[in-house]
Amino acid sequence: MEIKGIITSGMGKGTYFMSQNFYIDQFFEKLHFKPFVGTLNIKIGTEEIAYIMDIPNEKFGIVHGEGKFGDVKYIKAVLNGKINGAILFPAKTKHTEDVIEFISNKNLRKYLNLKDGNQVSVKID
Repeated sequence: MEIKGIITSGMGKGTYFMSQNFYIDQFFEKLHFKPFVGTLNIKIGTEEIAYIMDIPNEKFGIVHGEGKFGDVKYIKAVLNGKINGAILFPAKTKHTEDVIEFISNKNLRKYLNLKDGNQVSVKID
């Protein structure tokens, strides 16, 4: 299934978390790319939320946090049919379940000239 959503600004904490070396190292080991320090926040609808909730647990990977940093589940995905990356599901998160966080090795807002309100699609591998 392809998930459609709208780009939205986050709380600015993705950069802080994604700059932690233990996250960077594990994502590189498991996803084979060094993630850009930040996440792309995508607001999704109830149908998309239901689809994600039905994905079997064995499809998800996990990176482990350290200290006050929690674990992060992830699933490989492709943004707009061309950017390989992953959707993250942090164990400790502050936003609602209608926002997913996408990572790749690029600053996606700059690379794809994305702004809040733009529609994107995400296909889960």
